[in-house]
Amino acid sequence: MTRRSAVWAPPAEVSREECLADSRAVLAMPDIPLKEYEDLVRIEAVGLEWDVGAQIYEPEDPAKIVVGADGKKAGAYLLSGGDGDFKTMAPVARLLAGKFGFKVATMTYPGRLCLDDPSRNWPADTINPDGTIRTPIWLTGEHVTPDQYEVVKDSSLRERYGTRTVLHAKPGTTFWHRLAGWPAAFEEGGKQVMARNLPDGEYSVYVHGHSTGGPFVFMLSQRVPNIAGVMAVENSSFGYINQAKLAVQGSLGAIGDYERRVTETSRVDPFYELYIRTWRDKARYIGPEKLGQDGPVALMRLPLVIEEVMEAWEAARNEPQFKCEYVVSMNIEASLEAGARATAERLGLDAKGTEALVRQYLGYGRELQGPGVKPVPPVLFCVTKDSRDHSADSYRSLVMPMFARMEPAPKTALVHFQAGVHSYWTPETDLPLGVAPGVAKTWHDAITGGYFLVGNGQGG
Repeated sequence: MTRRSAVWAPPAEVSREECLADSRAVLAMPDIPLKEYEDLVRIEAVGLEWDVGAQIYEPEDPAKIVVGADGKKAGAYLLSGGDGDFKTMAPVARLLAGKFGFKVATMTYPGRLCLDDPSRNWPADTINPDGTIRTPIWLTGEHVTPDQYEVVKDSSLRERYGTRTVLHAKPGTTFWHRLAGWPAAFEEGGKQVMARNLPDGEYSVYVHGHSTGGPFVFMLSQRVPNIAGVMAVENSSFGYINQAKLAVQGSLGAIGDYERRVTETSRVDPFYELYIRTWRDKARYIGPEKLGQDGPVALMRLPLVIEEVMEAWEAARNEPQFKCEYVVSMNIEASLEAGARATAERLGLDAKGTEALVRQYLGYGRELQGPGVKPVPPVLFCVTKDSRDHSADSYRSLVMPMFARMEPAPKTALVHFQAGVHSYWTPETDLPLGVAPGVAKTWHDAITGGYFLVGNGQGG
């Protein structure tokens, strides 16, 4: 089942035929009996309590847990895009645990878990006919009430998003303080979820953040000692790199020109803003995916495509479907600083403490540097054929060169799957779980084959 020699080397490309073969082979493997359970942990960060949830998947028989090339048990930490929760990544978690024997922790962002319902399913829709709007639950029993925010209709990004509905928290409210403090709560939650379930000394942890989750697992990769690698499949990079990639998409030029384009196209989302997702967010992915799979003829079937958009939204709306992660995922430094200063003011910090908190927040969007800092671990980038946001060209032209400029530069490689879409577990013809089985196999081969061992050659 492995593509490995002495040290496994990733293929530059996985053909559609290989994707089909990998899918058949992985799905035919015997199932490993699993335990699946929730780990809900109450943490304290920036002077507030937060309830952070993770779903754990592990073999019932501990002897079935896979061991990596470093001799330690292999743990996976999975994070959804900013609109989802643990349910989003469940198909991938069950493949990794149930076919290959990983112990998997799938964390939900602070505020995204529906703490009111044991099923963790969010009720109704994000925006309801009676005017009610879904809002985060950061602590059991605490709710954001309509008097804590203003509803804004934003058309500034209409070409990309359509008309957006956003909530602006009112200064001094609980909503305001939570939106200012959640980045620090995410950092602490990620550390505790891994320490509790994938402890250092017993496990090496391999992290994956789908889409918006990418900048967050890259941030954690230097802050958790036993994170040994980043499995970056459809996984955005550090916030400042992600910002640069989106700024130059469609006009990929020399890497030295990205600073100007970033300045011209930078997002300005304030820290106190919550984006409420709707069917439009399904449409902006399904459209490009149909173009890649079917070509322009897809427009001749527009009523069918619209029905598919609405069906996809109906299936997804029990997940959180609200988002405030852009301040980190797009490295919006002015908003990060403003959130830190609002938090410092609430805590009554002096000037020195305030500046320390500002530095902490500004560190979330880029790699840490300096003496005694853990280097960025090895990264295995993977992109799919019909991804909306992750083209192979953008990785070769911009993303990987920016990683190569880091000091020290981490080991990187790129695998281009010739099938699949951004949500790479999405079914398509002859691929009942998309390219996820082949992705899981690639991760397993890389971990057991030595790709993530430091010292096998740094640099891209």
